Amino acid sequence: MDKETLLTRKRYNRTAQFYDIMDRMIKPDLRKKVLSEAEGKVLEVGVGTGKNLEYYSPDCQVIGIDLSPGMLAKAKAKAQRLQVNISLQEMDAQELQFPDHFFDTVVATCVFCSVPDPIKGLKEIKRVCKPGGKVLLLEHVRSENPVLGKIMDIMDPITVRLVGPHINRRTVENIAKAGLRIKYIEDRYFKILKSIQAAP
Repeated sequence: MDKETLLTRKRYNRTAQFYDIMDRMIKPDLRKKVLSEAEGKVLEVGVGTGKNLEYYSPDCQVIGIDLSPGMLAKAKAKAQRLQVNISLQEMDAQELQFPDHFFDTVVATCVFCSVPDPIKGLKEIKRVCKPGGKVLLLEHVRSENPVLGKIMDIMDPITVRLVGPHINRRTVENIAKAGLRIKYIEDRYFKILKSIQAAP
């Protein structure tokens, strides 16, 4: 594991205790809408504290991975409280320990702002998703507004050190660079939050 990945894990172990209070960007109705599209064998990359767990269909077979043991401990407690059947594993999104074409659906919400090499992680998603499968992403991105985008660039080093995520990632471009085919994008909050469905 490289230095940046280790630092990312350390940051999220630190923020795990208050992450649910801090993470209010994605409203429950939007999570429910996006996750209603998940089906079959599902991989959630960056399961975090388990904020998505209650929105999966009981018919889904869900595996949730996260780089942070602290986050996974929170997700495990939440899964037990909700009585959700999910397998939770510590794993790096950049090096997924699954065979090619293994999942029907891959989900990530506000994850690729934090993966040290986002294109590598997105390529891994493409690899493990079945050719006819779905990739469901909810990601905050750098603003398209020139002024706000520049402010986000200036603020980015501070947010990374204090909390963990990069606020100026160009995730739509990274998805294309990883070779995923974007099927649709729905914009929220002045186009800073994007709901994206893609396919291998």
